[in-house]
Amino acid sequence: MATPPILLLPPSEGKEPGGTGPLRQSAKLSFPKLDPHRLIVSSALIAAMGHHEASRSKLLGVKGKALAAATDANLTVHQGPMMPAINRYTGVLYDALDVQSLSVRDRKRLSKQVLIFSGLWGVLRPDDLIPDYKLKMGASLSPVGKLAPGWKQPLTDAISRLTEDAVVWDLLPKEHDAAWCPPTPGSATGAPLSILTVKFLDEQTRRKGAPRTFTTVNHWNKLLKGALVRHVLATGADEPNALGKFTHPEGYRYDASLTETHKGRVIIAMVRPPR
Repeated sequence: MATPPILLLPPSEGKEPGGTGPLRQSAKLSFPKLDPHRLIVSSALIAAMGHHEASRSKLLGVKGKALAAATDANLTVHQGPMMPAINRYTGVLYDALDVQSLSVRDRKRLSKQVLIFSGLWGVLRPDDLIPDYKLKMGASLSPVGKLAPGWKQPLTDAISRLTEDAVVWDLLPKEHDAAWCPPTPGSATGAPLSILTVKFLDEQTRRKGAPRTFTTVNHWNKLLKGALVRHVLATGADEPNALGKFTHPEGYRYDASLTETHKGRVIIAMVRPPR
């Protein structure tokens, strides 16, 4: 493995409140070329928190006490208490990743190889200090408009040095994947060497002689990806066959016969046998 693979992850809806780091004004995020657009988005978010309750609820996708808490957090994104992004995000992917239990070596790899896409910050490294906030990549924020298209070019440019000639594990959901536009792998100077995505399939019980049938796993997709991230960090897996000896904690195994290439991306099938 000449160059360690890069892993692209989404943030999480769930976030740890509070923090002990420096105020936002004194913190410096990775990829500083994104700072002008970050300021535009964060300022628009603060302004939106002054709108009526129905408007804020539609923008943030929450109601009641959750809306009140999200509003308060968003109003302080420029000066709120901080913590590393890897500790701020508490959703199922990050719970499964369980960063606290990683070895020292794999924790260092996480810091260098993982990039987290964010509707508010564009892209972060795990150790970047961020405040609590609430904003989905799929949101449309006046006067910015839809966030993913607005981030696409600056974000792609910002990470191009890291993704050029690299194997990229794209573990992003569709709304975050829409925020970058890399060249087709191997197609041009500056393109990734390859882009690997993954799908989890539950194989259905079948009668003798009948074809195999599968159900795509959606609900637990993030949890399942957390364990995969741990494996890639531990092994440096950079091609589908590198998953041949990986048994997922939930019983999913690499199936080469169902792995396919679409528009230059390799879609790896992880299959759990009938139970």
